[in-house]
Amino acid sequence: PKGTMAFTGKYEFEGDENYDAFVQKIGLPSDKVELGRNCKIVTEVVQNGNDFTWTQHFPGGRTTTNTFTVGKQADMETMGGRKFQATVKLEDGKLVAEFPNYRHTAEISGGKLVEISTSSGVVYKRTSKKIA
Repeated sequence: PKGTMAFTGKYEFEGDENYDAFVQKIGLPSDKVELGRNCKIVTEVVQNGNDFTWTQHFPGGRTTTNTFTVGKQADMETMGGRKFQATVKLEDGKLVAEFPNYRHTAEISGGKLVEISTSSGVVYKRTSKKIA
């Protein structure tokens, strides 16, 4: 049924579209831009009902973890390391979060994790393949 998407798993970066235009739009510092380019990020998701732990493992050992419950405000961290509060919603099987300067959606499509971030009309798409 709709609304019970199974996100749990480990996903490895496979490809992206519009990275440069997007990070320019959100004002990511150039050192972070280079770090993130074609970065083999591994995203680990643990879903327990509406509770999520969403961890991104970056090459070199850095990790970012966001823990949230669908429909409840949570403390989150952006790509650039900025802290903010957001309420993650579930719409048509997609997780939707309003970041300070972009809207982020995540869904499982064809066994892949597809994440789309939109800022002022620029759409950044990142696809990760399931590895565990």
